[in-house]
Amino acid sequence: MESQSYKYTGAFLAAVFVMMSASLLSDVIFDSPDPEKEGYHIEPLASTSAAPEKAAPVVPIATLLQSADPAKGQDVFKRCQACHTGEKGGPNKVGPDLWDIVNRPIASHPGFSYSAGMKEFATTAKTWTYDHLNGFLTSPKNYVKGTAMGFAGDKNDAERANLIAYLRTLSDNPAPLPEAPAPEAAKPAEGEPTKPAGETEKPAGAEGQPAEKPAAPAEPAPATPAQPAPKH
Repeated sequence: MESQSYKYTGAFLAAVFVMMSASLLSDVIFDSPDPEKEGYHIEPLASTSAAPEKAAPVVPIATLLQSADPAKGQDVFKRCQACHTGEKGGPNKVGPDLWDIVNRPIASHPGFSYSAGMKEFATTAKTWTYDHLNGFLTSPKNYVKGTAMGFAGDKNDAERANLIAYLRTLSDNPAPLPEAPAPEAAKPAEGEPTKPAGETEKPAGAEGQPAEKPAAPAEPAPATPAQPAPKH
């Protein structure tokens, strides 16, 4: 009986020994050391969201009209003739006749049926000033909500100014051109102190010290008395 228990114990220890040996042997066989140099290096993806672009500064139509060319504007107006006429007493088409359009009361041309949006716009805008023409021709549906005009707008400043300059000529008495706004004064660089208006430059020297006094003129030397003539 005792010898049989020894046999079971020996068999158990042998099984443990075999399992440990197999584990150690598998570690040696299947060991996979890290490579000295990576085959492929995957860079993290950079953000594709670009910074928003700054909107271009808006140039006033009064400035654009100073260099506008009505002759070039006449070529641009050919696109408008599918919907508008430009002659005096011309008929209304899809849009109203545009003779004498500058400074004409908005939504007022006889015989034309204006949209509700244009009539509403006329209650506040009143007349087709250069500014209103410029805004409307840039983007009609954004400038006059509810307008029936199908034109998408002209975003080219020079081209749009040429067109408005030509529309100005469609009149027996063309409206005067607006004066260009004065250019803005140059702003100081960031961090540079500004000087109050009227302040003058201080003379060179230490701050708070009075300016040097001019040197006093040298006193003239006393005249030497005349010597008496020698007696003979």
